[in-house]
Amino acid sequence: MDFSNRLKNLPPQFFATLVQKVTFAVAQGRDVINLGQGNPDQPTPEHIVKALQDAAANPGSHRYSPFRGTNDLKQAAADFYKREYNVDIDPNTEVAIMFGTKIGLVELPLAIMNEQELMLLPDPGYPDYLSGAGLANVRFDTMPLLEENDYLPDYSKLTEEQKQAAKLMYLNYPNNPTGAIATKEFFEETVKLAKESDIAIVHDFAYGAVGFDRKKPLSFMQVDGAKEVGVEMYTLSKTYNMAGWRVGFAVGNAKMIEAINIIQDHLFVSLFPAVQSAAAAALNKSQQCVDELVSLYEDRRNALVEACSKIGWDVKAPKGSFFAWLPVAKGYSSEEFADLLLAKADVAVAAGNGFGTFGEGYVRVGLLVDEERLVEAVERIAKLELF
Repeated sequence: MDFSNRLKNLPPQFFATLVQKVTFAVAQGRDVINLGQGNPDQPTPEHIVKALQDAAANPGSHRYSPFRGTNDLKQAAADFYKREYNVDIDPNTEVAIMFGTKIGLVELPLAIMNEQELMLLPDPGYPDYLSGAGLANVRFDTMPLLEENDYLPDYSKLTEEQKQAAKLMYLNYPNNPTGAIATKEFFEETVKLAKESDIAIVHDFAYGAVGFDRKKPLSFMQVDGAKEVGVEMYTLSKTYNMAGWRVGFAVGNAKMIEAINIIQDHLFVSLFPAVQSAAAAALNKSQQCVDELVSLYEDRRNALVEACSKIGWDVKAPKGSFFAWLPVAKGYSSEEFADLLLAKADVAVAAGNGFGTFGEGYVRVGLLVDEERLVEAVERIAKLELF
């Protein structure tokens, strides 16, 4: 027996390799400060856990969930978008419930593209976008995200051939890995391009809650015409520290939502109903826990940037997400620099080239340890005298 061609087409799992390196170092008894992860370090808020406990004790939760999710969670998603973004969402036709948004991002090309059609992906970008392209056996071109353009793709660089051939485009703001945010003007330009060239848009809004300096990140759905051309995927993993719960949803264009629902009809029978009840509670109830979490990440960001500044490491403060995008020391590639920090300073970071060609020259740092450990990590790096 051999693996299918579809499986062979999949790229190496970047994060799995990173975890292996860190695990090996820890197994040697080393005190590794792991800044390479994207796994929230805070617990799920107590009222969400209590909602799960109550729902799990209800025998009604022990049966199969409706294939396309509970009405309560779909309504909660619609209410959330109305309250947070003043966007009207039809819970019956414009919401798809998912086992976390990674599922949606990987399965959507299978649902709306044919083999060898073209999709457009950001570079650098979340590595699992490539998994969807590989499974669907579609072509992809990348759009460079450059510092001089605030890490927004420059659509004027797309060729006419690319614009006419492309069927699907992925965007992600606040951005992983750069921490950049999108502007209203950029999203308006995106809608214009999508309409003119008949390109479906997916906005990965995983870090939608995490904006700094009192600036709430913009939802793609807030821009006129967005719902006509695309969907936005929202995960509860980051906003509510529910990464292990695996729950998220997509909202927007009804036809794209139906495509997600149809493919999921064949792949899954929706989430454990108690998880859906807890997710609805997270969306519906007080958002004070979210405000506190964003404040925590901002304090960590400020501590990191200040510590880097003290050692002469010229870094830009991220505007959103819980990541910082830092330039490597002169004379090193991203992977060489990341390996050096782990070997000589016991500090783990994610090499920028793991996120794409244009990630070379950077490393991604997660704001997912406390301030003291972030500062200690920079102090360890300072001893290497690289800056």
